[in-house]
This record gives sequence, C-alpha cells and structure tokens, in this order.
Amino acid sequence: MARYTGAVCKLCRREGKKLFLKGARCYTGKCALERRQYAPGQHGQSRKKTSEYGVQLRAKQQAKRYYGIQEGQFHKYFLMAERRQGVTGENLLRICESRLDNIVYLLGWANSRAEARQLVTHGHFTVNGKKVDIPSYLTKAGDEVAIKAKSKESDKFKALLESDGRPVPQWLDLNAEAATAKIVALPDREQIATPVEEHLIVEFYSK
Repeated sequence: MARYTGAVCKLCRREGKKLFLKGARCYTGKCALERRQYAPGQHGQSRKKTSEYGVQLRAKQQAKRYYGIQEGQFHKYFLMAERRQGVTGENLLRICESRLDNIVYLLGWANSRAEARQLVTHGHFTVNGKKVDIPSYLTKAGDEVAIKAKSKESDKFKALLESDGRPVPQWLDLNAEAATAKIVALPDREQIATPVEEHLIVEFYSK
C-alpha cells in the first residue's frame, strides 16, 4: 500500500492552509503553519503569479492530501465519480468521505486520518460484523461500523472513547456507549467540511 512518508507539516505549508494531518497538534501553537506561513524550500517566500492550471493543480493536491490518497487512487475515484449520476465534483468528495479510514476519523476513533489508516490496517474495526483491514474500503448507506470488542479494552481506545472528541456529522449515527455507528446516508455537499473547490479538480482532470 503506497503512502506518503515525509514531513506532513510541509504539506500544509505548501498548500497554505491547515489540512489537520497531525490531529490535536494542528490546533496548538506548535502547528508549523502558525510559525512559518509560507511554502517550504528556498523559494518558499518568493511571490509568484499562479496560472489557471496552477490553481486547479493546487485544488487537486489539497484534496488528495486532506484525505491522504495517492494520485492513482484519486484519479480512479474521479473516473468512478464521472460514471455516477449527479455532479461529478460532489460525487468525488462523497466517495472520499465514504472511505473507512475517513469514517473512523470522523467518528472520533482516531486523532487524525493517518492514525485512522493505521488502526484500520491493524484490524481494529468491523463493517456489518466482519473485520475489515483495508483503509480504502468504501462504505455505503446502511453499513454499520464498530470497534472490535477486544480492541475496546485497550488503553488507546478507552482514552479515545472517554474523550469529548469532535462533533460527529449528521449523516453518521454514533452510539458512543456501544462504540458502533451506522451510516445513515452518504453526505450532501453542505455536510462535507473539505476545504477545497471540487469544480477546479473536475476542470483539471477534464483537460
């Protein structure tokens, strides 16, 4: 499974916005973007005029990095979104939101999407009662995601379950006591907090 192994704070600095890749650290003064609000590298502080292509590229890169998806997988999702009925850009975000690692993160069972991917890979979750250890597994409306009974007893999950956590989106029905959640429906665009302009991604791939 391909994944980015470099310094994730550089990704936020490159995009000029917080992508919340390091969980709680992103909300503190230790956030690299708070201290150095310019792109990394020796030319990071120079001002350059961005072309139309550059704006579209940045929108695509931001979305990829926000969800932690590599180029090949992201392009595959775009082709999948094109084949579905509805607005392609919204379909693309809906597909990304339905990934199991993203669901785990939104439910507050991980501090970041990177941690969620690791926990899924280690087999801590079930979908409809069956263990799933593939972070890119696409869930659908009606699916029930749960923390395995044995995993709930670990100190890691006890701490996560006892914490206040983040607000859970309305399209997810969380039972905090049982550590289960049902996907009521895939989200509408207004229910997706991704800070990108998806129409620019569509324009980029449509060239």
